[in-house]
Order: sequence, then structure tokens, then C-alpha cells
Amino acid sequence: MPNFFTRSRNYARAGIATVAARRSGDDPRVHVDLAHLQALEGPAQTLNLLPHQPVRSVLAGQHHSPLRGRGLNFEELREYWPSDDVRSIDWKVTARTGEPHVRVYTEERDRPALIVADQRMSMFYGTHFAMKSVTAAEAAAYAAFAVLHQNDRVGGIVVRDDGLYAQRPKRNRRALTHFLSELAQANQRLHADAPPANPTSLDTVLQAVANIARRDHLVLLISDFDVIGPASDRLLAGLARHNDVILMPVSDPTGETVPEGFVSAISDGDKQTTLDTSDRKIHSALNHFTEERRAAIAQWQRRYGIPLAPLSAGEETLPQLRRLLGLTSNTAPNTASQTAANTKPNSSSEAAGDPE
Repeated sequence: MPNFFTRSRNYARAGIATVAARRSGDDPRVHVDLAHLQALEGPAQTLNLLPHQPVRSVLAGQHHSPLRGRGLNFEELREYWPSDDVRSIDWKVTARTGEPHVRVYTEERDRPALIVADQRMSMFYGTHFAMKSVTAAEAAAYAAFAVLHQNDRVGGIVVRDDGLYAQRPKRNRRALTHFLSELAQANQRLHADAPPANPTSLDTVLQAVANIARRDHLVLLISDFDVIGPASDRLLAGLARHNDVILMPVSDPTGETVPEGFVSAISDGDKQTTLDTSDRKIHSALNHFTEERRAAIAQWQRRYGIPLAPLSAGEETLPQLRRLLGLTSNTAPNTASQTAANTKPNSSSEAAGDPE
């Protein structure tokens, strides 16, 4: 498959980017800003990313222990009470003082989370409801606020075509705001007429994650998993061995199966050509390309026991997250997205990026 397709831009010359550019100024389905992401804090409190999950959650049963990566913290040494478990008696202190003493422990509840949000050009694509980049940004914000309200540390990595921004997990609102600000800026830099760039590979992303999440982290990878590298499998295996990793592949409805008879001008910012899927060879090659990517993700799930939480850019983000976490569907709507939903895109041509 030609590399230009994985970083395709549907330009104004084809009558596509003009629509996206016109809508992006006030349509949160095309671009999001910091205010939009911060407004998701309220609904995010309905989400639960703690290890104890509902039965219907995709995360249920993924841990060998209910609290993987959390141990016991020594709280105090005090005199024995009749209600205490005799197994907690510290016999050395008891012998030294002549009075029975027990050691009191509290369960360590802190589990840092690292949220990876893909904002490369391959994510700037959408045909039904929103751009994949918007779905990824919203999912990252929802997850970040949910973790913060669980009183856990949260950090993040924003993946761009020209590199990435990384922030180690911290338990404060200022750090979270900084992460969301970087996320919003990366999202707003995505345009159909953006200059061509070699996209950051998954190897680079996973290595950055490994440098931060050495062990006992919750790692959310929100991406279309474009540009899988030769070391991706090894790096992901290492992460899953010492952390709780969740793969959250983001796709567009048209990315599941490339439609026949689809004609569009595509470009890498330098050269332009016409894509016509009525040609059987081209149609077959494109479907093979998307199937290979899905197969790689499915293999990671089977081989390393990594849960999958797929997201679609074809519907609102919050209801999807609630379904994936086994929660009831009744929740307050995302006001910004609900407002945008009243104006449905005219056709699948309102897209720019990679159709997967």
C-alpha cells in the first residue's frame, strides 16, 4: 500500500477540505479547544476506572488480583484490641514491651494512569459524526478527569506527526490542565492543508510510554494504531507484563470496510492523485490494509491478554465509554457534542485523513 495513503489529505481542490475548514471554527466535531475538554469534567465523574469493574465491563476479569500493582502501606504500631486479628500481632514488639501490639496496614490505593492520545494526521478523518482525532481527545479528557477524581495520579502523552508531548503522572489540577492544553493545541493544528510530515511511529510512542510507566501503571492507548513498527510487538509485551494496558482503537464507520465506488482526490501535501475504489485491485488493497491493522491489534489482545475498548467516531464518546465500562446508558449528554449532532455532515466527503 503506498505510504501517501496512510497520511492522505483531502484537499480543497477536491471540494473536501473547504467544508472541514469552514466547520472547524465552531464545530466541536472537527476541532476541540481547551474549554470544550474542561467541560467534560462533570460527566467524567460517572466513569469508573478502578480495578473493581462491573461484570459487563470490558475490563472485568483482566486482573489476576483485584488491585494489581497496589500493596499495603504501614500505618501504625499500636496496642492490641480484642477485635484485632491475632495474625497481625507483632511478636517482637510484644516481647520487648510485655504488652501485645499489632501492626496496622492500609491498602495502597494509588495507581498512576498514563493516557496516550493520538493526534496525528491519520486521525483527522470522519464521515458520520466526528473526526477520529476529536473522539480520541474527548476520550482522553474523560479518562483523565475520572482518574483525578479517584484521587490517583494522571499523566499523558500527546502524539503528533512531528513528535510527542509527555507528562509524568501527577495528582494536581494544574498538571492536568497543562496536558489538556497540549492536547487541544495538537488537535487544532490538524488541517487538510497541513504540510506533509513523516508520522511518529508506534515504536516511538511505546518507548516513550515505557520510559514513564515502568510498572504498576494504568496505560490507555487511544489511537488508530497507524505506522506499526518492527519493535511494537516487543515493546507492548513489556508494557503489558508490568502494567495494566488497555488498547482503545479509534475508527470511522467507513474504515471498517472501504466502500466500493468511492472516488476522492488524495494528497500527501506535495503530490495529488485520484483514489477510485471501483477498481477492484485498489479496493482489495485498501481492505487488505485495514484488515492487517485490525489483525495486529487482535493478535495483541490474544497473545498478551490486553483488553480492547474500541471507539467509533460515528457516535458520541461518553455513551461509548459507559457501555465499555459496563455502566448504564442513562447519563447527562455531552452538551457540546449534542448541539453539534443537530447538524449532521452532508456526506462522507467531509473528511480529511486516513479512512481507518
